[in-house]
Amino acid sequence: MPLLSKTVLIQNRLGLHARAAVKLVELSQSFDALVTIQSEEGKEATADSVMGLLMLESAQGQYITINAEGSQAEPALQAVSSLIEHKFDEDE
Repeated sequence: MPLLSKTVLIQNRLGLHARAAVKLVELSQSFDALVTIQSEEGKEATADSVMGLLMLESAQGQYITINAEGSQAEPALQAVSSLIEHKFDEDE
């Protein structure tokens, strides 16, 4: 299976905080794919770990790279990038 990748900008005011991380974990776990998130600084975490995502310390205005691998890599990548691009569906 090829590794798919997309870089997105964190736009929500609070960045990748606890509520956003939980949404991201729940979404990524709904796909048969390994989804990882990489920060601009090169830190990486699997998207099924809230603590791992929080350790990335990704703030508003930073870019993160989403990597997806597995039988549902493409829909997983699209769903996760859409969630981030839509500011985790938060009211700012």
